[in-house]
Amino acid sequence: MRIVGGKFRGTHLAPVGEGDAAAHLRPTSDRVREAIFNLLVNGGYGDPLRDARVLDLFAGTGALGLEAISRGAARATFVDDGVTSRGLLRRNVEITRTGGVTDIYRRDATKMGPNRGAGYDVVFLDPPYGKALGERALASCIEGGWLTDDALIVWEEGAAPDVPAGLDVLDQRSYGDTVVTILRRA
Repeated sequence: MRIVGGKFRGTHLAPVGEGDAAAHLRPTSDRVREAIFNLLVNGGYGDPLRDARVLDLFAGTGALGLEAISRGAARATFVDDGVTSRGLLRRNVEITRTGGVTDIYRRDATKMGPNRGAGYDVVFLDPPYGKALGERALASCIEGGWLTDDALIVWEEGAAPDVPAGLDVLDQRSYGDTVVTILRRA
């Protein structure tokens, strides 16, 4: 697993092998991650990563948020409640030397609570597939004020998700067993 674009392009991240099923680690493949960022940059959304505040829910290794920083995001906040995930995430922040522009929250992404800071411009959502956790996490983020008014949400799931009210589907594509849905607040 490596960063596929931007200033950290080619940087290898901490290895996780085939993932850790017990910890629900299923890293986004380099190919799917590259496709996601190509959609963001070339999808007619302007330059959504430039100076953006990024929220990476169910962060796992942090590859999505770190890729966003590599491509111009100003700051990334990673949310994961897994011990294994947070260990890998801390290691990847060390590898990319992004400690000054990252935050790691040990928190259940479906119970975010109130946001005490500025909202996030781009949200990456990669929950364990088929458990309706993405729907719950987004509802929690909306309720807690975590998103800016025009936030873009990039949601990876095993099938097309049930999109919560107040969000519009801008694009949806399948890559093998992964469906990527791009949403924006209505």
